[in-house]
Amino acid sequence: MAHTVVIGVRDAAGGDVMQRLILALLACLTLASCGLGETAVSTAAGGATEAAQAKAALETEARAKQQLDAAAALEAQRRQAADNNQ
Repeated sequence: MAHTVVIGVRDAAGGDVMQRLILALLACLTLASCGLGETAVSTAAGGATEAAQAKAALETEARAKQQLDAAAALEAQRRQAADNNQ
């Protein structure tokens, strides 16, 4: 059984059915792409925020490590001084 595609079919009001379908499809695609664009922007903004938070956490970790190293070095100096005074 062969299917026939009819182009230029008019509905009861005299409008072109194919044109209406194409316009409806374009409207749906436009609305869908707006949502995708918004999602992409939100994702990018969230990713940038997470990257900034990760960078800040690494900087905080580096500062804490420097403070611990400085405290350990100071303690070693105190022990050395205490050993020399005995």
